[in-house]
Amino acid sequence: MNCIIIDDDQMSRRVIEEFVERTDQLHLLSSYENAVDAINAFGSDEDIDLIFLDIEMPEMSGIDFLETLQNPPQIIIVSSKEKYALDAFNYDVTDYLLKPVNYSRFFKAVNKAGERFKNKVDPREDEIFIKKNSALVRLKYKDILWVEALENYVIFNTFEDKYTIHFTMKAIEQKLPSGIFTRVHRSYIVNISSINFIEDNAIVIKTKDGGKTIPIGKSYKDKLMGDINLMVK
Repeated sequence: MNCIIIDDDQMSRRVIEEFVERTDQLHLLSSYENAVDAINAFGSDEDIDLIFLDIEMPEMSGIDFLETLQNPPQIIIVSSKEKYALDAFNYDVTDYLLKPVNYSRFFKAVNKAGERFKNKVDPREDEIFIKKNSALVRLKYKDILWVEALENYVIFNTFEDKYTIHFTMKAIEQKLPSGIFTRVHRSYIVNISSINFIEDNAIVIKTKDGGKTIPIGKSYKDKLMGDINLMVK
C-alpha cells in the first residue's frame, strides 16, 4: 500500500517513518509536517492508499483535512489525545493509534488496513495499469516478460514496449501475483511463463530482438526451482 504521513511533530513522524520502513506491505511516498502540503501532493503520479494522520496541527487540523477529501484513502489516526476518537470514526477511519505508538500496535493497524485494502480494491485478476506520460496503459500479466530495477524506478518489459514508473522492486513484487511472477534477483522479477530456458545461473527470455539473459541470484535460486514445474530425475 502506498502511504503518506501527516504530522507536525517531527519525532512522531520519524517513528512512523521507521515503522513503515520495517513493514513489507507499506511503501512510503512522502512525509508532511502539515495538511496543506499533503493536499497539494494529491496531484502526484502515484495513488495514495493509506494516510497516517495527526489531529492537532496548525493551519488545518486532521479533522478539517478529512473534510476536504471526496474519495479518501484509508486513514489511520496517530494522536496524542483520545478525545478525538469518536469524531474520527465518524469518517470511517481504519484505526486510531495513541502516541507514543509501539510497533506491535502499529502493525496490527496496518494488517487491518491491508485486509480492507484487498476487499475494497478487488483488482482484475489478469491485468495491471501502468502510467505512461498522461495515459494509463492496460497491461495483461501474460504480456509482461520481466520487471527490471533502475535506481529509483522499475521498467516493465513487454514483447513490444517498455514502461518506466517510479516505484520500488519490493512494492512491485507485492503487487504482482506470485503464481505468475517470481523474483530471481534483487534487480529482476520474471514472468514464469516467459522463461525460454534456464542454464547455470541465468534465465533466457525470448524477446523481439532475440533474447534477454537475466542472472539468478544465489538467494533466489531455490525459490525459482520451486516455482517452476520442474521434472528431472
